Amino acid sequence: METISRISSMLETARELTLEAAQSATSNRSSKTDYSSRTYSVAHIKKLLDSRHEREVLDGMRRVISLMYRSEPSMTFFSAVVKNAASANLEVKKLVYIYLVDHAEAEPDLALLSINAIQKSLTDSNPQVRTMALRTMSGIRVPVISQIVSLAIKRGCGDMSPHVRKAAALAIPKCYRLDPNTLPQLIGYISTLLGDSQYFVVGPAVAAFLEVCPEQIDLVHKHYRSLVKKLVDMDEWSQLSTLRLLTFYARQCFPRRTQKIKQAVSKPFYEDEDQGQNAQDGGEEYEVPILDPDLELLLRACKLLLQNRNSAVIVSVVRCFLYLAPPEYLASAIGPLVALLRSPRDMQLIALYNIVVVALRDPKPFTKYVARFLVHANDPPHIWRLKLEALTIVFPHCGKHWKGVIISELEHFSKGTDPELVRESVRAIGRCAQGDAKTADMCLRILLGQISSLDGNLVSESLTVIRHLIQQDPSSHKQTVVQLVTYLGTTTNPDARATIIWLVGEFAGVDPGNNIAPDVLRILIQGFADETEVVKQQIVLLGAKVYLHHLLQNPPGPSKEEPPASPRLPANLEQEIHNEWTEDRTEEQKEPSQEPEDENNEKGKDQAKEEEEEDRITLLWRYILLLARYDSSYDLRDRARLYKALLASPSSTQLANLLLLAPKPVPHAPSPSETRKDLLIGTATLVTGPEAGYHGLRGYVNIPDWVELGQEPDPSSRTEDVKPESTTLQSSMTAGERLDRALREHQTTATPHRHNAAPLSGSSNKKSLDQWLDEEEEETESETESEGETDSDEYETDSEEEESDEDEGEEEEDDDDEEAETDSESEAVHKEAQQLLG
Repeated sequence: METISRISSMLETARELTLEAAQSATSNRSSKTDYSSRTYSVAHIKKLLDSRHEREVLDGMRRVISLMYRSEPSMTFFSAVVKNAASANLEVKKLVYIYLVDHAEAEPDLALLSINAIQKSLTDSNPQVRTMALRTMSGIRVPVISQIVSLAIKRGCGDMSPHVRKAAALAIPKCYRLDPNTLPQLIGYISTLLGDSQYFVVGPAVAAFLEVCPEQIDLVHKHYRSLVKKLVDMDEWSQLSTLRLLTFYARQCFPRRTQKIKQAVSKPFYEDEDQGQNAQDGGEEYEVPILDPDLELLLRACKLLLQNRNSAVIVSVVRCFLYLAPPEYLASAIGPLVALLRSPRDMQLIALYNIVVVALRDPKPFTKYVARFLVHANDPPHIWRLKLEALTIVFPHCGKHWKGVIISELEHFSKGTDPELVRESVRAIGRCAQGDAKTADMCLRILLGQISSLDGNLVSESLTVIRHLIQQDPSSHKQTVVQLVTYLGTTTNPDARATIIWLVGEFAGVDPGNNIAPDVLRILIQGFADETEVVKQQIVLLGAKVYLHHLLQNPPGPSKEEPPASPRLPANLEQEIHNEWTEDRTEEQKEPSQEPEDENNEKGKDQAKEEEEEDRITLLWRYILLLARYDSSYDLRDRARLYKALLASPSSTQLANLLLLAPKPVPHAPSPSETRKDLLIGTATLVTGPEAGYHGLRGYVNIPDWVELGQEPDPSSRTEDVKPESTTLQSSMTAGERLDRALREHQTTATPHRHNAAPLSGSSNKKSLDQWLDEEEEETESETESEGETDSDEYETDSEEEESDEDEGEEEEDDDDEEAETDSESEAVHKEAQQLLG
């Protein structure tokens, strides 16, 4: 019978090898067609899945998985796949588990048929099978089995294999999403796994803690120091979770402490100098932060991670230093953070967002790396925008040389062809001038030189920035406004002209003796009809401001009547103002004596005399109102009507003063990322910015505030429990190390029982096992010889014989005990040596 079974097994093996050779030959012949691209009928695949041969079942499962990944219908094979869940073949089991995880939610009733087979796999001797079974059971999204999954996680938490315990930690969030009612049980599992001795088990446990119960900070107290020690050995994903947890933990458990220190005062060199004042002052006091020892332990461990190859870990370490550590720690992390700019562009973008936010809080450490933020010709817009922003943030803290380099770079890009780059470069120059008052004049000269450019985009943006700079200190920019007025004759850009006119109106009342606003208004009125609507609005506003200043300086008397309400022809009034204020007057107006002296001429003289009595500012204002009254823009007509109503009566002059001449707030152009300053670095919400909404993306949690002094938890809760050496440590020792350890323990326990033995030398550990056993036999032989010597002493007196007999009896008992002890110890060592060496 045994021969027949051997023959049948050999035939089966030959059959499998033949099938494998045939498949490989077929694949070689049809090299143009891929395995996954070949089509098979549903009946043929089901036949393979129902086969008794594991190779055919494996072939059928591969075809089903290929259909699944090609998004072709594969639900028809569900029942046939479930039957193979109990297969002993590991490859088949893997494919079945993949199929179940993907399709179990669509067919929950049929998926329950495989639960028994998966539960049996949880007790398999192979840890890989147990890991796959636990992972599959937690991945089957069927709420009915939530308690079964919880029990499987409990079994996995106590498994001997660390890979199974890691799978249990990864399964905890899945179980919580499946049934939130299992939270009390899962918290207990997390507490157990956080204290695991293996670092790759603790990392997933921390991730599960952050997702399931991040508010249960008490669970971390006793594991804090072990988490810090295992941080360096974890993988990148576990390091990210652990750094996030420890950062939040430090803010909630370590209060900010400071200590006042007096600055040392140097003693005078000569004795006759006045020492009383120095002794009286005692030096200046300043506060120094005091770090908690546990917090310092975390910061030292984080420093080792700055050499990590993962950019996310670098950003997490910077976040830890930014929110927890003194400035010197953050300064050491700026170099690795800036080095991320050598990464691909998608990573450059994320790194730049984090760099800008860190620079907004502490820009000084970035001054050494200014060259990294210079814009390259091939940088896309989303990269050079952030680089320009970083340059403007670091600019006030740079040296004189780098300030000149930055301004030169911005001036160069402001003359480029890309309108967006031109606009952002000019704005960057304005931010540099606002950040450093010493370079404001140089930036203003550069901007004034760009007004004469043919690029309207550059001119309008430069004038906007100039307006902001002038409003910073209006009293020192009177001459700048006069210089800007000269560009009105050459500049055709509507925005630029409107900006200059607005500035003239703002400075109309600064120096009444040298006011150029009326003359500018007179010149602009001549081409009012040809201006754009934006410029017309500013001209009307300028006229209202000039007329209001005139009313405030020359208030009307109580007896003076208001001007007549009867309107004059706009053509006649325009001709009169033009003839009066221009140098091209006709000779007919210069020689009125040549006109005939009739009644009509007398009426004209009277009318001219009345107009001369009225001031020219009033005539200009009336003319502007008439021009705006007949304009085609509804908005312009409404504005003119509003200004006319405000300035028509003296009673509304104060109201007009509040509306038109109110002090304007000093404009400040903040950094574009100023709105992201309070967001947590290293998060997707920081990159998304305001588009993420008020509360950020889902799962976003901002950094908590520092715990108040006196409300922090007891530091003794972070003391680690002293545990005996685990079995995992013993299992990691080699056989020779375990044998040496057993010999050392034997020496320490056996030495006190030896009365006549010499102390062991330091080289005894280097003896072999046979030498050690021979030494034991020699000791036993010497002990038997001493017993014989004591028996031969029988010639003494009777009293001495009695005493010697008693002594001999006691010595024999002691010798017997020692022999029994040495025999038992040698037998134990023999057994342990056989186990280790056998």
